[in-house]
Amino acid sequence: MKPTNVLFINSDQHSKRVFGAYGNGVVRTPNLDTLAARGTRFENAYCPTPICVPSRASLATGRYAHTIDSWDNGTPYVGTEAPSWGHRLTSQGHKVTTIGKLHYRKVGDPSGFPDQRLPVHVLDGVGDVYGCLRDAMPTRPQSRTQVIEAGAGESEYTRYDRAIARESVKWLREDAQGQDKPWALFASFVHPHFPLIVPDQYFNLYHPDDLPMPVQWSPDAWSQHPFHRWQRAKQALDEPFDEPTIRTAVRAYYGMVSFLDEQIGLVLQALEDSGQAENTRIIYTTDHGEQLGEHGMWWKSSMYEGAVGVPFLVAGPDVPAGKVSNTNVNLTDCFPAIVEAVGAAPAPEDAELPGESAFALAQQGDKRRVVFSEYHAILSPTAMYMVRDERYKYVHYVGMPPQLFDLEDDPLETRDLGQDPAYAETRAALERELRAICDPEATDRRAKADQQRRVAEAGGPDAVLAMGVKIPYTPAPEEFEPAPVEARERAKAQRS
Repeated sequence: MKPTNVLFINSDQHSKRVFGAYGNGVVRTPNLDTLAARGTRFENAYCPTPICVPSRASLATGRYAHTIDSWDNGTPYVGTEAPSWGHRLTSQGHKVTTIGKLHYRKVGDPSGFPDQRLPVHVLDGVGDVYGCLRDAMPTRPQSRTQVIEAGAGESEYTRYDRAIARESVKWLREDAQGQDKPWALFASFVHPHFPLIVPDQYFNLYHPDDLPMPVQWSPDAWSQHPFHRWQRAKQALDEPFDEPTIRTAVRAYYGMVSFLDEQIGLVLQALEDSGQAENTRIIYTTDHGEQLGEHGMWWKSSMYEGAVGVPFLVAGPDVPAGKVSNTNVNLTDCFPAIVEAVGAAPAPEDAELPGESAFALAQQGDKRRVVFSEYHAILSPTAMYMVRDERYKYVHYVGMPPQLFDLEDDPLETRDLGQDPAYAETRAALERELRAICDPEATDRRAKADQQRRVAEAGGPDAVLAMGVKIPYTPAPEEFEPAPVEARERAKAQRS
């Protein structure tokens, strides 16, 4: 493979179900659809854990979250847990720049990314200790409120993503020129992460009656698995929303995806204008998905396809155009892909990584790969793990019944085969695959012990409860673009 530059475009919380190239005929994503047509689209792509901080730590290091003790939004990547792909490239003289959201601990840490522009990291360098309470957490009504308040308007995130696009365009026009070795640019947007607020021009792209309602949105169809019942209760979602409320929230999310697509289009056009498109490989993906009301659930934090599945595109030299790959892939496949693409040498320890180069996988025929994800964070009374082969998805809960879905016959996951005796052998085979990756019970104990330690260091459960939730999402940096006073006050009200 001839060495090239790498443009890695990342987003936050993008459901592959709201993406034209993945079969959605309503949403408008022309730039991403064009990118998919130019390259290879992975149909079965997954995040290593369906929540921001540990998923991003896995993406950086190419390692599963439990192997680097990144459990939740209070264990951000520092750089000492394991090397990042940034370490590999910078140590060999490649220019590496990040623009936008990283969600590591703080600037100045040895993350392997010394050139961070407009970065967002976890709040106060600590992140979400409140989420470490897990089953001791009281009902968290913010989730419900975010759905009810969805609509048109500006937010700090729309201003921030415009700034990320501008800075990425500037970098491609100026800094990318004349590098001695292939470079890597990580352009990381925050849309379509909530709040579900988007400017009028994008909100008005969609009429609510034209939008598909979520899978199993009606309470008579909701999963009654104990994990899902518990989670809905903790998010104040056990009282169903009416159809107009759901349609407004879905409309806002679709608008946010179209807004994101427009910003990505600016970056891709700048790459063309720079004259380096023919010497640059591109990755587009997201840190995790969005349930968007499916099965009566919102946001991430589950192993349903809406949350754990992600869009994943690769394009550029040697990447088959217009191809759809059914090979299972994971965000851990990004680390070896980037190292390989720029022509850097892997370290001997990289042989332990679970991933393979996504660029190499795109060149191959469909192959059997078991893909893995895990969850130990907020809104989970117990650990959950997912393994998927070509056909079946197995979800393992410590202390709760498993789930099994036949994704060939039931891609929307409406029929849980977790207790069906006819599938006992399938469940057992997939559980063996899981246990070859990790010990689910021991990993659960280790995660909870670490979380209890951090709660104790913060003053104990009562002190953490008293903190409440400072914000329901990580704020954008204030310095990137001073907002009008009224906009700043509105953003503060959204976070309160």
